[in-house]
Amino acid sequence: MDIINDFLASANNIANWPMFALLIFGGLFLVFYSKLLPYRYFGHAIAITAGKYDDKNAKGDVSSFQALSAAVAATVGLGNISGVAIAIHQGGPGVIFWIWVTALIGMGIKFYSCSLSIMYRGTDSEGNLQGGPMYYITKGLGEKAKPLAIFFAICGLFGFLGIFTANQFTETFMSVVEPSRTIFEMSEMHWKLTIGIILAIITSFVIFGGLKKIAKVASAIVPFMVALYLFAVLVVMVLNASHILPALKTIITEAWNFKTIVAGGFWGFIIIGVKRAMFSNEAGLGSAPMYHGQSKTNNPIKEGLVASLGPFIDTIMVCTFTAIVIILSQADYTANSGIVLTLEAFEVTLFGYGDDLLMIIVTAFALSTLFTYSYYGVKSLSFLTNVKIGKYYNWFFVATIVLAAVASLDVVVSLIDLSYALMVIPNMIAVLLLAPKVNVAAKAYFKKLKDGKA
Repeated sequence: MDIINDFLASANNIANWPMFALLIFGGLFLVFYSKLLPYRYFGHAIAITAGKYDDKNAKGDVSSFQALSAAVAATVGLGNISGVAIAIHQGGPGVIFWIWVTALIGMGIKFYSCSLSIMYRGTDSEGNLQGGPMYYITKGLGEKAKPLAIFFAICGLFGFLGIFTANQFTETFMSVVEPSRTIFEMSEMHWKLTIGIILAIITSFVIFGGLKKIAKVASAIVPFMVALYLFAVLVVMVLNASHILPALKTIITEAWNFKTIVAGGFWGFIIIGVKRAMFSNEAGLGSAPMYHGQSKTNNPIKEGLVASLGPFIDTIMVCTFTAIVIILSQADYTANSGIVLTLEAFEVTLFGYGDDLLMIIVTAFALSTLFTYSYYGVKSLSFLTNVKIGKYYNWFFVATIVLAAVASLDVVVSLIDLSYALMVIPNMIAVLLLAPKVNVAAKAYFKKLKDGKA
């Protein structure tokens, strides 16, 4: 296991730099190239999501709201709850500042990438409408760019496994049942294996039902659970109102405190924030365009605006609230990492019952994340082969849930980080090269909107 972890760590060190350059510098270019469009039309994006501009005759399988819910289901989850804790453990509270920066840039990236997912939709081997990086790479850049699309899809076979979610859900459950675990006379390994099997069975009931079932379940679970999580956090913040500003001040000051920076110096510190933000909202990764490409709309700009809300919801809001709870709890973030740290913080700040409430929320988030990730993997394998073979990915996906439940957190995080970094490279290259096409479409759309014809 140590050999695998060392290899993954070395590969990550190489892949981090092109990933960082494309996400931050490429993302900043897109933000200014759009003339801050996703931020200026934030309210309009909310109106589109609410269905105000729906076209009943448009092609697609799901509504923009369902697409956003499904995409957010994959991001508002353990990435926001345990991913933030991992970031704070690795680099201290200041890492959250760089998560914010990456999320704001991510809004611009998602606007472009998800606009392209509608602009360059293709069809699979059965003639079904499809969208996502593989299609806007091959249709937008031409067949000569197909190796980029193939590389993206191959990395997606590993990046879209639910191993992080399964691993962290198991750790959560083990932490909660620890006091009573001996009653059932089961070893830790048997407990983890049992949890993994149960998680795999529940996931199977939904993912074998296809996109529409996943979107239906996700749009039912996610809004309620996000609301419940935010309510719990708001209770903590109200009870500790006088400490909120100092907590925010800690995040900002620690972001520039060179004496406390760890993990490879200043740039290593920023990369932790970038990686955890990407894990949280997936901007630049190319996963969200796979869902948004299925939306019932013929206008790419409308879908791009809807998608741009994702990083704001799951990173600016949810990640910040998680970080504040951890800071307010004064939990020892140098001793604990991941979900254990967040559980400890909630238990301390919510009268000893916060960890039980978080367990309920984490269960829903874990399941919704697993549902949506399986769909991404199926699309990747379907692109590489055909739809019939692509469906077999779900069997591989379910099997790895069980394996991840008993795996080491370090190996799981390293594998996902590497897969994500490699997926960013072809996706961001395509988005940057095709950005002028989006600007032309945006100019036409906002002219129609101004004339009342949108």
